[in-house]
Amino acid sequence: MCGIVGYVGSRPAVHILMDGLGRLEYRGYDSAGIAVLDGGKLVVEKSAGKLKVLQNRLNGNLGAARLGIGHTRWATHGRPTDFNAHPHTDCRHKFAVVHNGIIENYQELRTWLQERGHEFRSETDTEVLAHLVEDFYRGELLQAVLQAIPYLRGSYAVAVASEYHPEEIIAARQDSPLIVGLSEGEVFLASDIPALLPYTRSTYILDNGEIALLRPDGVKIFNSRGEQQEKSVYHVSWDLRAAERGGYPHFMLKEIFEQPRALRDTLSGRLDPLTGRVRLDGVKLTPSQALGIKKAAVIACGTAHYAGMVGKYLLEKLLRLPVEDDVASEFRYREPVLDTSSLGIVISQSGETADTLAGLREARRLGARILAITNVVGSSVAREADDVLYTWAGPEIAVASTKAYGTQVAAFYLLALFLAQARGGAPWVEELAKDLALLPQWAEEVLKLDGQVRGLAERVASQEHAFFIGRGMDYAVALEGALKLKEISYLHAEACAAGELKHGPLALIEDGVPVIALATQSELLPKMLSNIKEVKARGAWVIALTQAGNTDVAREADEVIYLPPVPSLLAPAIAVVPLQLLAYHVAVARGCDVDQPRNLAKSVTVE
Repeated sequence: MCGIVGYVGSRPAVHILMDGLGRLEYRGYDSAGIAVLDGGKLVVEKSAGKLKVLQNRLNGNLGAARLGIGHTRWATHGRPTDFNAHPHTDCRHKFAVVHNGIIENYQELRTWLQERGHEFRSETDTEVLAHLVEDFYRGELLQAVLQAIPYLRGSYAVAVASEYHPEEIIAARQDSPLIVGLSEGEVFLASDIPALLPYTRSTYILDNGEIALLRPDGVKIFNSRGEQQEKSVYHVSWDLRAAERGGYPHFMLKEIFEQPRALRDTLSGRLDPLTGRVRLDGVKLTPSQALGIKKAAVIACGTAHYAGMVGKYLLEKLLRLPVEDDVASEFRYREPVLDTSSLGIVISQSGETADTLAGLREARRLGARILAITNVVGSSVAREADDVLYTWAGPEIAVASTKAYGTQVAAFYLLALFLAQARGGAPWVEELAKDLALLPQWAEEVLKLDGQVRGLAERVASQEHAFFIGRGMDYAVALEGALKLKEISYLHAEACAAGELKHGPLALIEDGVPVIALATQSELLPKMLSNIKEVKARGAWVIALTQAGNTDVAREADEVIYLPPVPSLLAPAIAVVPLQLLAYHVAVARGCDVDQPRNLAKSVTVE
């Protein structure tokens, strides 16, 4: 995610802004910038690249500024360029805005503002807010922001500064965090607590819909109607490292709990749950091109490969489109059969995975059109693909991938809807779209199972082997669950298609061995119950995952983790969350380095 900082007081603002941005670097970013009031003028400096590039541009200048806002950007709308970096300004360069989140209706707002004579400089969604504030300004900055905010649909944390108001910053929040730091004669602003800790531990944590007026002599908080609110001061007791993790003991756990937000952002502005229509700005396939696709090949590694397996099930089941799924490191060496009627679907969180890039280039050589699913704007995979479907998960710090998987699976649901739409529609579109819009809510529900999962993890942690079984899409989720457990806990974990138990794996089941059985696919539930009986007869201790209401599972398993009532088709995006939590708690119980497991790297950029 992006980072926001702000300051108004008596100290040099540039130093505080740059220090705060530096303390937010762990969040990941591809450009940075600041806007300050210097000599009565609004001055903006910004650049693509790391903070040192911005620092060199500043070169010690702007030392007289006592008010400013700053930003580190993780690109979503628009490439990582100087023009797209924040802050953004209005036509006359009198208002500056920084923004985290996604403005879903920015295209509509942009068109409307252009019709009113506004000229845009960037490709971003954020710039519309600077022009909205300019349009509504009648002498009071707070009132202009209060009028602009209701026009925004989506998530946002914003800070606004103006040349006309040299002692004011306006901040507003909806679904993206924003914290105000309090001190005598000065006020601080940040999207995360680490940026504030060197200066204050007294804070206001803004709630959704709240707007703050920051001045050197204090802070006033208002609701969306402009009514002043009373606010309790929150005193931060964490150390800096814990603050970077948002109070969580590890980045992995923080990122697991970020999944509702990551899913919401990935779906935002793309899905109309009422009509089933989707808009994927980076996917340029025309209806005739979509109809011409006769075959697809999924090319990915590790967790992305397992997300691709779910995608294969989806596209074949819903669209009747033949799909191969390949481990990218093997793809080139089997002489794949692709041509100009093929679609290569390349998945990489970083967009820099070496084997995946090599697979992309081989698929292109054979004539396939390339569609990339990636989390990083401007990455190699994104640049080399014909179409790009970004997962707006924000950066992952932990080596073990969590929120990337869920958003990659969500991207496949969007892709299935898009292809169905391009091919003339399908009877399942509206129902899937309506259910898909509920994914973030279901993710929030399943996170409430953390306590139950932690208790089960204590028993698993004492074992040396664990097995995961599933059928259909549950098999793909089982593979991902086993991968998570082995990579961070170093416990041997193996997944198999439940129907294959009699063909070998059953020989490894003995008394007390944990077997995690996924039973979320309603049409396969009777067969999964038989498989659970098989392993129970050999002494296995069975933990089953199924939707609430599947009482038959409780009669066969030793423990049941009940998921929200998510439809079978959407279960892979939700059922994986308890498996991530299980892996995490087992690793903690075994004393492992959760965020940086041995022998592994976050992005595999060599073959």
